[in-house]
Amino acid sequence: MHLVMILFALLLVWFLRWRWSYPVGNWQERWQTALWSFLFGPLLLIMTAIALLCMGANGQMGGLQTGWFSYSLALSFLGYAAVLCLKLAIEGWRSVRQTRNYPQIELDGTVRFLDANVLFSAQVGFWEPELVVSRGLLEMLDTEHLDAVIAHEQGHYYYRDTFWFFWLGWMRSLTSFLPNTESLWQELLLLRELRADRWAAQKVDSLVLAESLLWVGSRPPIQSENFCAAFSSVAPPNRLTERIEALLSQEPLPRCPNNMWSWKWLVLAFLPLVSLPFHT
Repeated sequence: MHLVMILFALLLVWFLRWRWSYPVGNWQERWQTALWSFLFGPLLLIMTAIALLCMGANGQMGGLQTGWFSYSLALSFLGYAAVLCLKLAIEGWRSVRQTRNYPQIELDGTVRFLDANVLFSAQVGFWEPELVVSRGLLEMLDTEHLDAVIAHEQGHYYYRDTFWFFWLGWMRSLTSFLPNTESLWQELLLLRELRADRWAAQKVDSLVLAESLLWVGSRPPIQSENFCAAFSSVAPPNRLTERIEALLSQEPLPRCPNNMWSWKWLVLAFLPLVSLPFHT
């Protein structure tokens, strides 16, 4: 019976990921849809594995005998998830330690200075990230455009993007075998940048921000990790175009209500835990 639960969970998340397509609507509606589609699969698989681990390898469920095979699969999956999380956390901590070795400068607050001839600006860290800017960026942009870049990075700090995308990046790596995982990841990255752009556009001229994005985005960027929210991440050209068009549209920041029904559906990912009382 436990093996049936595993197969059912795998088939369900595979089907839901396979039928996903790029949503339409404003960025908040797209964000809710993409985030739900991205989270449901990993959560269902994790909850199924936890339920099987709690029930153990011995006993019966629904009149069917349980065994060590399904128990071993669940234990192996959770073990792999834990090791993967630890690996990403160590990589992130090393990046944070390296960042703290950079000298500090005053630039609309205290920031870390990267002495390199590249165009780089990013929040690096987890819950309390630090802003890192490069010498190449400071030399290229004037004060007005640099303020626009910093405002964008402050948007990442406001939404704690480095913290939340560390966990989303962990789920991405954990379920990379599912269809459309990379497409959903790229959609979330784009929407993250659009959200930070819209936040910054409330503080600086959106045209200046668009110009900064065009200048910086036209240069080869530095690869950014899950715990690094960069102004211009590695991205297809269409993502850069959409960000610039959104800034130039001068549309007001959308204020759509949260779709609570979508989040209620996310609770279904925890249904495997309901099966615990039926194990004897």
